[in-house]
Amino acid sequence: MKSFSWQYDEMKQVGVDYTISSEVEGYDERMAKLRDIKKETDNTISLLSIGPEDTVVEFGIGTGEFTNEVAQHCKRVIAIDVSANMLEYAKQKSKEGRIHNIDFNQGGFLTYQHLGEPVDIVITQLALHHLPDFWKLIALKRIFNMLKEGGILYIRDTVYSFDIDNYQQFFNQWISETLILAGEELACDIETAVREEFSTCDWIMEGLLKHAGFTIHKVKYNQGFLAQYICKKDQGEMSNLA
Repeated sequence: MKSFSWQYDEMKQVGVDYTISSEVEGYDERMAKLRDIKKETDNTISLLSIGPEDTVVEFGIGTGEFTNEVAQHCKRVIAIDVSANMLEYAKQKSKEGRIHNIDFNQGGFLTYQHLGEPVDIVITQLALHHLPDFWKLIALKRIFNMLKEGGILYIRDTVYSFDIDNYQQFFNQWISETLILAGEELACDIETAVREEFSTCDWIMEGLLKHAGFTIHKVKYNQGFLAQYICKKDQGEMSNLA
């Protein structure tokens, strides 16, 4: 995508600054306090029926935990992140694991240039919320164009599905519970995310996906702030994820 002076700068850090090496190095340890990443990864691979002939694009790879695991189940992974530090960290994991079918690219939803054949699956987890809603739509349209007919888009991200009238109570409770469960650092990360990032509402996200051309086949909302979407470049009907 050609860059213009009015284009949103997705390379700038919003929220936690992952240009700082210590933030990257501590990411997996921090996330382990809140998430079972291995279980999430196994569930996602099974849910999407990722197979040995599939080419997978992953936007926002972080430290490459999912990337390196999914690469062992598919033909090729195109791994994309805006953070050079994150990419180097993920590359080191792939070297240590002797995994050789990952192409690492510095870029993002708006700047990655896909020049090859249309791909089977695009995956993004906890990354799309870094874009304002208009630019989310542009990103989704770009993803639609890089998928083959019948291709799958899987999104797992922060999307608000709670009662907006109770937003103050919801955010305070979320942060308080995180403080108890995972400590002050992660609670502060959530404060920063709510204040500075661009998580949107469930009804807006569904509208963006449909306007981008996708059919939402399955959707699941958890805890008022997490969402999963399985979308296809086809015609179909939406159902709830189990």
